Amino acid sequence: MHQNYPNPFNPSTTIRYGLPKDSQVKVIVYDMLGQKVAELVDQYQDAGYHEVSFEASDLNSGIYLYKIEAESFTKIKKMIFLK
Repeated sequence: MHQNYPNPFNPSTTIRYGLPKDSQVKVIVYDMLGQKVAELVDQYQDAGYHEVSFEASDLNSGIYLYKIEAESFTKIKKMIFLK
């Protein structure tokens, strides 16, 4: 999983990730309190590179975490939303 771009962002950003094999994938965004604010992906995807956009105009400025889960792989990264 790559760092989102741009970061910091306003109001949208792109998250890119690669899958070594076909997998069930989830990409979820959380606030710093651990509350889920968006589920961007929840589907079976083919191996290869993928990207998803996150639109945050309804959220407050701040730090958010995004998590990707694919089979036995989980990765969390930080992104900053500035209004």
